[in-house]
Order: sequence, then structure tokens, then C-alpha cells
Amino acid sequence: MDTKVENSLISGTSDSVDEAVIQAVLRRMGMQNKITLDGAKKLIGKIEQEALRRGKKAVIAVCGPEGNPIAVHVMDGAFLVSFDVALKKAYTSVAVKMSTMELSKLAQPGGTFYGVDKMDGGKIVIFGGGVPLKSGDTIIGGLGISGGTGEEDHSLAEYALSVLPEIL
Repeated sequence: MDTKVENSLISGTSDSVDEAVIQAVLRRMGMQNKITLDGAKKLIGKIEQEALRRGKKAVIAVCGPEGNPIAVHVMDGAFLVSFDVALKKAYTSVAVKMSTMELSKLAQPGGTFYGVDKMDGGKIVIFGGGVPLKSGDTIIGGLGISGGTGEEDHSLAEYALSVLPEIL
């Protein structure tokens, strides 16, 4: 760590400590508090390769832990509706801190979260393909994949979680 950063941390001033320095320190500690654009692009690239291998055309959306989009990738031939659905899946996964597949089970009639998809102006979806992205126990973003069935999209999202550690 450079002297300027050390002095600002010791003195309690944060003028010279910027987000890049904080992210670098967190990465060295093996943690992140938010997925970066670069990380999102790398993850999207891996998901696209796997989707192509499976013969799927999808929209892949990554949002930050606050639910705002970081990157959206539309594969050639993906359904038009998949754009909005992928964004909503990414948002939902961070909003409820669980996969949309898990939420789907809880949102069935008589379930704990029945009707949740009618809240929040229609931004919540209850079919598979959305997962929170984590670094350790910290949610660093959300991933939404749309283009197949809920089960197919969820399977691609699980693949993404399996390759996430090599990207972070």
C-alpha cells in the first residue's frame, strides 16, 4: 500500500482513498463488495460460451448489490422479451437474497411469499434464472439469464456460480 493511502487511513481522511484502492485491498483479502464491469463482462463471456455449447440463445444481465444494472448481453437470436426478464431476474435475486428458482417455490399459492411477484411495480419475477452473486458471504451482485425454460436458465446460472471464483 502506498504512503499516501496509509497516511489517509491513519489520519481518518478519505480524500485520497478512492473506490479503486478499496477494491484492490478487498481483492487482496479475497473479498469484494461489488462485482465490477470487467468481472461482469468476463462472467457473461463464460455464460455465453456455455449457452452456445448447450444450443441456447439468451439474454444475460448482471446487476450490482443495489439492483442497478452493470452489464446486459443479448445473444443473437434471443427473444425480445428476454431482455426485460433477465434484468428483473438479476434484480430479484439481490432484492430477496436468493435464487429466483428458490423464490418460485416459496411464492406458490399458500406459500410464505405468495403474491410477491405482484409487488414492487412488477420488478420481481418468480421463475428460474436469477441468482445472487457472492464473494464469501457478501452479495456482490445479481445475475439474470433468460432465453429458455426456468429450469434451463437456472442451470446456466448455476454454471455461472461454478465459474465465478475464477473470475473474482
